[in-house]
Amino acid sequence: MQDPSIPGWTLVWSDEFEGDTLDRSRWEPQLGNGFHDHRSGQWVPGWGNNELQSYTDKPSNLFLEDSCLVIRACRETAADGCAYTSARIRTRSSDGESLFSQAYGRFECRARVTAGQGIWPAFWLLPTEEKYGGWAASGEIDVMEVVGARPHEVLGSIHFGSGWPHRDHHTVVHPLGHGGSAESFHVYAVEWDPGVIRWLVDGEVYAEQRFWWSCSDRDHSGGQLPQTAAHLNPWPAPFDRPFHLLLNLAIGGGLPGAPDASTPFPAEFVIDYVRVYQRTAGVLPLAARGEGVVPFAPPNNLAT
Repeated sequence: MQDPSIPGWTLVWSDEFEGDTLDRSRWEPQLGNGFHDHRSGQWVPGWGNNELQSYTDKPSNLFLEDSCLVIRACRETAADGCAYTSARIRTRSSDGESLFSQAYGRFECRARVTAGQGIWPAFWLLPTEEKYGGWAASGEIDVMEVVGARPHEVLGSIHFGSGWPHRDHHTVVHPLGHGGSAESFHVYAVEWDPGVIRWLVDGEVYAEQRFWWSCSDRDHSGGQLPQTAAHLNPWPAPFDRPFHLLLNLAIGGGLPGAPDASTPFPAEFVIDYVRVYQRTAGVLPLAARGEGVVPFAPPNNLAT
């Protein structure tokens, strides 16, 4: 096992994926090809991203091997008619209870992925309770995403703003150095402090974000977002609440596009460990919001 100690940080939660089966006291699988949006009362197919897989908890899609978690996507017809199966797990239960969540800290995983068109693995964080409203008013932090057709780069993102479709986001695309590929193991992490989020690969910071916003008002006059800062939730909302962890391997969707004849199946997202830390010296003081104008014109693309 790789040494978990990091100077200045204290390990508070981890899963090293030892043993024979996934620890269901830590992780809950999510199933199917979509979810029920409790706010709108609508079924959202494709997990809001036009994904093509159905998530299962079958041993062929989700298992432990050689002290790693393996999420395996297969080209096969699922019970709900989808052409692919895969898996998605989170540290939150279906009844809304947190199995683990934390505000601020260092969140990391060591992982490798299969490269190929239409393959979309991710390690990410969502709010355990939607204090500021539905996605993305309460935020999302993407520690790592890989577009399978571009395995030599990693994406780090935050999503924020108001409820869909009035959301905003920042994404940084980072080339893996020295000809590196996500097909080999790398350590992906975020360091999240009050008012600042940093993304790292193999211990090196490659991006930092100090600007975001949150608005809980969905009743926008004339379909427009409010035009004054008085309508915004206080800084550093929405990234000031506990978030839980997710791991998944999607197939297709708005970001990677659909698989094609060249896509290798089965495809795998192999995770050596997931670790969460707190700063040994305690939570840092709140950082000032970065320079910029609140971007009230929402983009029209999809998210994880």
